[in-house]
Amino acid sequence: MTFHKTVRTEEQTRTHIEKCLVFCVTLQSSLVPPSCQTALHIAIERRSLEHVKLLVQKEADVQAKANGKFFQSDGQPGFYFGELPLSLAACTNQPEVVSFLMDNPYKTADVTDKDSQGNTVLHALVILADNKEENTKMITQMYDDILVQHYKLEKKKKVQLDTIENNQGLTPLKLAAKLGKIGLFRHIMHQEFLDKETRPLSMKVAEWVYGPVQSSLYNIDSIDTDKDNSVLEILVYGREIPNRTDMLKIEPLHSLLKDKWNRFAGKLFFTHFLIYVAYLAIFTGVAIYRKAELPPYPIKDVYDYLRSIGELICVIGAVWFLCKGVYDLKRNRPKFNTLYISGFSDIMFFFQGLLLLIAAILYICGVTEYLGLLVISQALAWVNILYFTRGNKQLGIYNVMVQRMILGDIFNFLFVYAVFLFGFTTAIMALMKNTVDPLSNITPAGYISDVFCNKQSYTNICFTIMELSKFTIGMGNLEFADKVHHKEVFYILLITYIILTYILLLNMLIALMGNTVETTSSETEKIWNLQVRIDKQTLEDTGCIFIFISVFFIIYDGICKSDSRYIFR
Repeated sequence: MTFHKTVRTEEQTRTHIEKCLVFCVTLQSSLVPPSCQTALHIAIERRSLEHVKLLVQKEADVQAKANGKFFQSDGQPGFYFGELPLSLAACTNQPEVVSFLMDNPYKTADVTDKDSQGNTVLHALVILADNKEENTKMITQMYDDILVQHYKLEKKKKVQLDTIENNQGLTPLKLAAKLGKIGLFRHIMHQEFLDKETRPLSMKVAEWVYGPVQSSLYNIDSIDTDKDNSVLEILVYGREIPNRTDMLKIEPLHSLLKDKWNRFAGKLFFTHFLIYVAYLAIFTGVAIYRKAELPPYPIKDVYDYLRSIGELICVIGAVWFLCKGVYDLKRNRPKFNTLYISGFSDIMFFFQGLLLLIAAILYICGVTEYLGLLVISQALAWVNILYFTRGNKQLGIYNVMVQRMILGDIFNFLFVYAVFLFGFTTAIMALMKNTVDPLSNITPAGYISDVFCNKQSYTNICFTIMELSKFTIGMGNLEFADKVHHKEVFYILLITYIILTYILLLNMLIALMGNTVETTSSETEKIWNLQVRIDKQTLEDTGCIFIFISVFFIIYDGICKSDSRYIFR
C-alpha cells in the first residue's frame, strides 16, 4: 500500500476547515441530539476566537443550548455554565468572544435569552462566583461589561438585563443573596456608573461629595420589603445562607434596617412586649385562682365572669401563637443546627399555644388531666418572655448564649447521661431482684403490711432512675445497701456510676459551657443582630402598621421620565 502526501496551501487549508465547519453546523441541526454540545460550544471551550467567528459566519445557532445532564446544576458531577454559548464564554472569561457574540455583522446572540432553568448570562455568572478575590474580580468585570454593552446595543431599552428573573423568580442580585455570594453581591449593591449614557444602570449614585465625606442614594426597588421575595426577605429568612449576617451589614441594608428599627420597629416591638406581659398576667391568674371543683366550673358571681373572660383571652392568645408558629415554621423550615439563630422561639411559642388549646378541650370535656398540660403551657409562657430580651443588646446576647448551650452542650450531655443512667439502672434492678427485706424476719406481719407494702423498691425502674439521679447531684441514699446480696458488685457499679456522671460528665459540661462562651462571644453578637433583623422583618410582615421611611421618588437629571425608582438616602 502506497501513501501519498498531499501538500496544501494556507488558503486551501482554510477553505477545507470552512467546509468542515459548514458540515458540523449542518450536522448539529440534524444528527446531534439536543442535549449534546454544539460545534460552537466546543470552539468556545477550546478558546478559539477564529473558529467561533467562522462558525457564526456560517450561520451556526448562537442560541443553541447544551442542556444535557452534565451541564445541569443539580448536584451531580458536571459543569453548569448557563447552557448558552454566550454564558459559556462569559463563565470561562473570554471577553473577546463575548463581545463578538453580542455585536457582529452576522448573527448576534440574544443576551436576554434563558436556559432551561430560566437563567440568563448574568445568572450564570452569579452561580459561578465563589467569593474568592481573584474569582470575584473576574466575575464582576465580566458582569459589568455585559450589562453595559447590552444597554448600549439595545436601542429601545425595553428590558434591563439585570431585572430579568429566572424560574425561581430571582434576579441576579436576588440570586447572589440566596446563594451567599457576598463578593458579587457587594459589588452589585454598590454598582455606580459615572457615564451619563449608562447612569440608569447604577444601584448607587453620589448625591454630594465634600472631601472624604459623601452622601449616596441607593436604588432599593428590589431590596426593600414593599415587594414580594425582596433581597431583605431572602437574607432575613434564608436559614441556609451561611454568611447572611455579614451580608446584612452591607450598605444600604444595614442603614435601612437601622432606620426601620428607630422609626417604628423598636416601638412596635416594645408594644408587643407590653401586650404579652398583660396576657401572661391574665394566664397566670387564671391558672392559680381556678376553682377546686370538677371542670367545667359553674358561673355564680362576678369573679366567675372575670375568670371566664380571662380563660377566653388565654384561648384566643393560644390560637394566635399556634397559627403564627405554623406560619413561621412553614415559611422557614427549622434545622437543628441553626435553631439557636432562628426557630427556637417559634417552636416554643407553638408548643405553648398547642398545649393550652389541648388543655382547653380537656377542660370543656370535664377531664381533670387538663391541669398537667395547663401548667406546662404556663411554664413555657414564662420562659418565652426571654424572647423579648432581644430588644436589649446585653440580655439578647445572653439569651442567645443560653439557647446555644441548651441545643449544644446540654443536649449532648443529656444524651450521654441518659445512656449511663439507663444502663446502670437496669444493672442495679437485676442485682436487686429477689432481694428479701431483712426486717421481714423480725417485724410482725401486720406492721410490715402497714408500713412496707406501699414502699417502692429498686426493682421498680422509675424509682431506681430517680434514686440514681440523686447520686448525680450528690444527694444519694445508701440505706438500701444492706439488702443487697452481692455488695462488692453493687459498690463497684455505684462508684463507677458516680465517677462517670457526678465527676466526669458534670465537670465536662461545665468546661464545655465555659469554652462555648469564650470561643463564640463574637459570633453570638452577630446572631443577636440577625435575630433583631428577623424581628424587624416579622413586625413589618404583620401589617399592623404602615410606615413611610426615608424613601422618596426621584427622577435623574438627563434620564427619561420613565426611568424612576425608589431611593434610600
